[in-house]
Amino acid sequence: MREPALIFDIDGTLWDSCEAVHESWRIALAREYGCSEVPSLEQIRSIMGLTPDEVAPRLFPSFGARAREVFDVLSEEECVYLSVHGARLYPGVGETLRALSERCRLFIVSNCQKGYIESLFASTGFAPLFEGWLSAGITGFGKSDNLRLLMRRHALERAIFVGDTRGDETAAREAGCVFVHAAYGFGTAESPDAVISSFGELIDLVNAL
Repeated sequence: MREPALIFDIDGTLWDSCEAVHESWRIALAREYGCSEVPSLEQIRSIMGLTPDEVAPRLFPSFGARAREVFDVLSEEECVYLSVHGARLYPGVGETLRALSERCRLFIVSNCQKGYIESLFASTGFAPLFEGWLSAGITGFGKSDNLRLLMRRHALERAIFVGDTRGDETAAREAGCVFVHAAYGFGTAESPDAVISSFGELIDLVNAL
């Protein structure tokens, strides 16, 4: 029996795209706006896991009311760039996902923009491993609502959500998921059901949960 279902966050869980995002934004800001000031890597890391509406005013306040418009342009460039160049996968992600897909149903839920999950798939070839995915950019919903929606659509009675931030933990609790904290990622957790310090630890952990 292929149980339980595993639902993954992306940034800070499957890969670290900060450097690739920084480079794609540098290119787009120069080309579209003649702007040489780019948010720093630390600033980009600080917004991983937030929704587009939260990110735009935080990183692009100088554009005022146009901040979301600018972010949307950069997001399109980002997805194109990541589709071609990819980003830094955490060690063991590819082989672990392939092994887990033989035993579990795999899904993704992220607060990313539309097209971002597809850019992950385009650069890694992981799409066949996943049964479904949702994001804030696809539905307009936050992470907890998307977790609930995905669980309803795929009739998941029990699911483990793997993420790296306190927001991921809160969303998992609200959706009734077991929460596994990816401690190697960007954030912290308060009281996760389990903790992994490397992605490959999931193989043994699934048996215990």
